[in-house]
Amino acid sequence: MNPPSSPPGAPPPPAPPGRKGPPRALLVGAGVAVLAGVFAAAFFLGRGSAPSPSSPVNPGAPPSSGDASSGTGILQALPPAPDKPRKMDVPSEAVRPAFWVDVYTPGEVREALTGNAWLQEQLRKPLGQGFVGGWAAMLGTRSEELGLGFKGAVFDLLAGQLLSAPFRVVWFSGDTRTGTPAILVPEPGNTVMAAFDGMAGAVRRDVLTADTCPGGQGEVPGKGFTLTRWLVAEQSLWAARTDDRMVFGRTPAVVLQGLCEPHLDLEPPEEVDLELGFSPEALGREAQLLTHVMGVSQGIRLQFAAEGNRLVGRGIAGPVADDPRLDSAPLSDELLKLIPEETPVLLTLQLKLPELLDAASLKAFWSGGSADMAVRTRQVALVWTPRGDADLPSEVALLWGRPEDAVALDTLFSGPNRMERETLCGHHVLASSPAVLERLRKACGGEVPNLLHAAPPVVAGLREKGSVSFGVRTGSLLGGLMVDGYLSQLSSGEGAKPPARKVPAEIEAARKDLETLPYIGLRGTVDGNRLVPGGFGS
Repeated sequence: MNPPSSPPGAPPPPAPPGRKGPPRALLVGAGVAVLAGVFAAAFFLGRGSAPSPSSPVNPGAPPSSGDASSGTGILQALPPAPDKPRKMDVPSEAVRPAFWVDVYTPGEVREALTGNAWLQEQLRKPLGQGFVGGWAAMLGTRSEELGLGFKGAVFDLLAGQLLSAPFRVVWFSGDTRTGTPAILVPEPGNTVMAAFDGMAGAVRRDVLTADTCPGGQGEVPGKGFTLTRWLVAEQSLWAARTDDRMVFGRTPAVVLQGLCEPHLDLEPPEEVDLELGFSPEALGREAQLLTHVMGVSQGIRLQFAAEGNRLVGRGIAGPVADDPRLDSAPLSDELLKLIPEETPVLLTLQLKLPELLDAASLKAFWSGGSADMAVRTRQVALVWTPRGDADLPSEVALLWGRPEDAVALDTLFSGPNRMERETLCGHHVLASSPAVLERLRKACGGEVPNLLHAAPPVVAGLREKGSVSFGVRTGSLLGGLMVDGYLSQLSSGEGAKPPARKVPAEIEAARKDLETLPYIGLRGTVDGNRLVPGGFGS
């Protein structure tokens, strides 16, 4: 389900009024955020087979937080259930899905992740334990302590029953509901509904009712909505269900928004187990503009499959404009030589543009007036190093495969943000800082490894014919974000950052473990009015 967007031939949409826009390069950012979310989900799902000698029935569950036979279990620790429901303060404005993860085959995805030796090893180390954090006690709580009619832990109920049917994890736009996803389970079936009711009856500790949707947008059943707060081991989760769906979330606002979403049909594409999607309109002007330039204004989807004990990239899919603005070609060796091997995020395009790159020609081209216009394909790449600290400067560079366009590009990119410019390896480079430009210069000159030195399957995948490619070096990405995030928490004096960027041994060890993660490559090739997916990686 992609929210409606502008027609493919329409000019770039105006900026939404009165709204705080998200960071730049959101198309790439959304993809990376979701890939990080998949990695996070891997930790969560992988918890199901982490060893725990204290849990013989389910060796995968975290340590239990109480013993029912001792009389001091979870049931005795819970506060009393409320006498009557409270009326929910329904948000006055509806929000839209910004990006989402569709899990079509939860069983296969979970088996791939729980069987992954690397994940299981990390869950026994500070990296995995820190990620699970306070959720370990909740997931490891025994069903006997909650008075449920099955043997096992809360994890077994969540992953084995409540999330056994296809489901969607969705992040919404809007200032009050961003950052906290909702889990939507459409058409869960009677058995799953019965498990939901049993869990709710045992751990329900607050009840809210609502008789409208946020902003009045959405269908409401005759009896309205009932949202319950589940409390286990001091961790709370809001949950609700109707006759045809279940929704979970950390806040009642996202759960209610999930209940009010249109009907969701999770029909899996062939050989795809997990899919990531996004809405350009909900992500802001930058994402809208980029997808419009690409001719994929309806959004694209990143596809994955479970193979053995890992998730592998299947490619990029989605509709394209009737008059495609993407060409198909392999990436040149000059481009691969220019990009440092350690680059965390890479987006490449084979972009059709007017021969003359002036404002009038581009406006006519993007407005559909290009029938008699001379067009040339440009190889374009965006390299990005995301930072885990908002105070750190952006590290991004645009690599343009036709140096003859340098003057036109300097005019187009003449905004207030200073860009470093140079021609390297047959490409005109616009970099966000001298340090970024220097890394590219060293890669081009052979002073540091470039993408030609990457793993052979990665190089082969990048050389395949394609229209759009998205590559993530997950080890560099997640390791860098983790170190930045740790350092951002350190302060000295009145909030000043310490001058030396040193991390303790356990953080450095975790970074090195993350560095062993593979390269994930996704490719889409224009064929008529669609992108044909293809995947590669290390």
